[in-house]
Amino acid sequence: MALLNKFLAQSHVRTLFTSRNNNFKDSAACGNLLKEIKTSANAAELAVTIEEQSNVEDANLIQKVPLVNYVRQLSSDGASLRDVLSAKIPQEQERVKAFRKEFGATKMGETTIDMMYGGMRGIRALVTETSVLDADEGIRFRGLSIPECQKVLPAANGGTEPLPEGLFWLLLTGEVPSKAQVQQLSQEWADRAALPQHVVTMLNNMPTTLHPMSQFAAAVTALNHDSKFAKAYSEGVHKSKYWEYVYEDSMDLIAKLPVVAATIYCNTYRGGKGSRSIDSNLDWSANFVKMLGYDSPEFTELMRLYLTIHSDHEGGNVSAHTVHLVGSALSDPYLSFAAGMNGLAGPLHGLANQEVLVWLRKLQREAGNNPSEEQLKEYIWKTLKSGQVVPGYGHAVLRKTDPRYTCQREFALKHLPDDELFQLVSKIYKVVPPILTETGKVKNPWPNVDAHSGVLLQYYGMKEMNYYTVLFGVSRALGVLASLVWDRALGLPIERPKSFSTDMLVNMTKKK
Repeated sequence: MALLNKFLAQSHVRTLFTSRNNNFKDSAACGNLLKEIKTSANAAELAVTIEEQSNVEDANLIQKVPLVNYVRQLSSDGASLRDVLSAKIPQEQERVKAFRKEFGATKMGETTIDMMYGGMRGIRALVTETSVLDADEGIRFRGLSIPECQKVLPAANGGTEPLPEGLFWLLLTGEVPSKAQVQQLSQEWADRAALPQHVVTMLNNMPTTLHPMSQFAAAVTALNHDSKFAKAYSEGVHKSKYWEYVYEDSMDLIAKLPVVAATIYCNTYRGGKGSRSIDSNLDWSANFVKMLGYDSPEFTELMRLYLTIHSDHEGGNVSAHTVHLVGSALSDPYLSFAAGMNGLAGPLHGLANQEVLVWLRKLQREAGNNPSEEQLKEYIWKTLKSGQVVPGYGHAVLRKTDPRYTCQREFALKHLPDDELFQLVSKIYKVVPPILTETGKVKNPWPNVDAHSGVLLQYYGMKEMNYYTVLFGVSRALGVLASLVWDRALGLPIERPKSFSTDMLVNMTKKK
């Protein structure tokens, strides 16, 4: 690590990386860069190490990840997540401090009255380090698209989908972890997973008629009893140390969420049957699937993909913004995340995939399992003319097909191409966008993630639609809690935007 820091600190090396835009499309370009690096005696040893480790099995990684990140990954292989994060935070604090000093007064856009009444759409008002949503490309996790994450993040032995542990590492550090580091994180979460008895008792005493999301949010709130951040804050810990305790709480919470979620599922739908024991030899997703009572390797792979792609969608959505907002009051991660889950439970956010299935089932009842294109068009127009939307289509930011939809479609084409419900979804994919475009009222006629996820869960036997948002919540923890750690590391203040009454706005416009 000392050699790496010395290497990266050299001004001519920083210039070299910057001039190349930190991005290398092929291994030949990487090789040329290594030759240039070797001209520096101080960097020669490191360059040789990189070249020796840049073998054939790493070729895809070199091509897809900025080389500077690849160098850091090789240098820190074996380091724990906390060690990597601890080294990164001071550097990022200085970078943000310098950036704000130079550009703090720079305007980032204007606010209109329509924006204020329209859900603050388009207002540039938040900083979220973990992901950015591009209208045309979709979500990028620390600069990597979903297809790129599928290629470079470690998978389970014998699997092909990325492990969510690797995605969390990427979100928190901005670096791609090694397989050994991901396995280390799986083990750490397994060690932290046990629930306190009072939470187990609470969950077992909840009525099965209580919505799973209500149970989920209540259990997360009750876990606050053991918050390390709340305890440290009450004892007067210095604010520079806040992030350390938020990190510890976040790691504990993420580790426990599959146990909480599986307990809710088994109590509500399986009469309390099932084991909630953690197998330290399994990854986070595999343990979750086992506790849910499923044993299909394909379903486990689906869950790894599902928990990865639902994890983060920049900071403006309801659940992410709520966690950030509540956390800005220095509420601990348990209380902040529970608040976000109450937002996720809303029908305009986390319940959307459930509404897609309800719509599809109604379509099947009216037009059969294999409707013609004309029947589909008739049903879609009927939906629109009744004042309803076609669920699963459109997005507040995206203007192309959601890449989260695409990767789920690819999974279905590989594992369940002949499934009736999947084939129906595929037909709808061809018919809906032209109709929505024809209305002239829809900015984005393309499918989003919710148009597909429920279909896959149904295929593997998870029929309980009310539970789907809990799965979403388990996944979303990865993104919002990684962001919360950075909120405290960067010392972001309590959020307090200015609001106006309609009368005041009217008076302000008259003055102009």
